[in-house]
Amino acid sequence: MKCALPDDALLARYARTDAYTDCYRTEVSGAVSFAEYVTAFYTTFLFKMERSILTWAVSRPSTDEQTSQLARGKIDTFAAWYVEARSENQILLCDFRNRTRCWLMVSPLHDDTGIRTQLYFGSAVIPLRDRMSGKPSMGWAFAALAGFHKIYSVALLYSARSLLMAKASVH
Repeated sequence: MKCALPDDALLARYARTDAYTDCYRTEVSGAVSFAEYVTAFYTTFLFKMERSILTWAVSRPSTDEQTSQLARGKIDTFAAWYVEARSENQILLCDFRNRTRCWLMVSPLHDDTGIRTQLYFGSAVIPLRDRMSGKPSMGWAFAALAGFHKIYSVALLYSARSLLMAKASVH
């Protein structure tokens, strides 16, 4: 579900600018570590398709092992992204063109209903300067793909959730 960015989100710095930002959240039962979430997110079938496209289109290959290394803080570049910022429960990645950001965060919840983990996913798109006016502009490509981006973002988050839930039911 779409939600507001948490105050401590590494992505929040872009919400205070002309950039487009979004934030989606879902929840799973039990404790999910940050490394488990990042690994699940980038190894879903859906994201593996994106990784294949990046390998072919911009010569930025990646492996599941690199996903695990990224999740554990062992590497700072992955496919078409580099780590812009990270903390113990979140990561902010920037694409090699410095135009988009990808953000993941986990937040544990403990209450009367037990232990749950909130999973967050968000992105930012940095506007370009219009050559004529000098004003920030998202450009025609963003306008054309915005609807797809929103659907794809939700699908990515729920794919990661499903993968984590499937792994939990095996254990």
